[in-house]
Amino acid sequence: MTAEGGLRGGAVLAVEVDGLVKQFGNRRALDGASFSLEQGAFLSIFGPNGAGKTTLLRILATLSRPTRGTVRLLGVDALEEPERLRSQIGLISHKSMLYGDLTAYENLAFFSSLYDGAPNRARIDELLRIVELDHRRNDCVRTFSRGMQQRLSIARALVNDPALVLLDEPYSGLDPHAVELFDELIGRVRTERPDRTFVMVSHDLEKGFRMCSHALILARGQVVVMAEKNRVRRDAFRDLYLATVGMGVA
Repeated sequence: MTAEGGLRGGAVLAVEVDGLVKQFGNRRALDGASFSLEQGAFLSIFGPNGAGKTTLLRILATLSRPTRGTVRLLGVDALEEPERLRSQIGLISHKSMLYGDLTAYENLAFFSSLYDGAPNRARIDELLRIVELDHRRNDCVRTFSRGMQQRLSIARALVNDPALVLLDEPYSGLDPHAVELFDELIGRVRTERPDRTFVMVSHDLEKGFRMCSHALILARGQVVVMAEKNRVRRDAFRDLYLATVGMGVA
């Protein structure tokens, strides 16, 4: 396995990260991370606690700026023109980022209006059906189970029909049934728009590896390996991951 898997000839790049450094005082959360990801791919990022995974995802979400390095998303310089990109990025986290005292419909209408100036009612109706919450559209979100809130958070992240979807530990706190529903929804969303690109941070090696088309291990802020899943044996990748976790990264 190499530090970066090769891209197919003529592939359009959705993510280009080069020499990314993020410094917090004397600590480097990212230390020269570099990788590229083609459009329509699903990248799962693995690594021990403190490896820089969430820091990397925040930079990709244009919520944080690196100390050094370059980031291009969807062909746009993310550091020079972040405003151009934000309408094309959706973020799904272990935190729902929903307003508990608003209904499911009101939450989606609010986020939709941030992008379109007015709620896109047709898109909201479509998403509520996709995440199977149309029957709860007029109920306050604080009455929803954790799994239902996570399903609605998928709709929130997709209300602007983004080309790039970022997932930060989306399975945290979900029961097995909710996990199964979440998997089905992500599969449906990928089918809905095959050119949509996904980047997911996960601690669950088995689930993250099963879902992805590309896998990346991050440790000490550096890319240890990035490979297309169909070019690497799962057992070999698992062994490398376990060896990386054992590096003592805090």
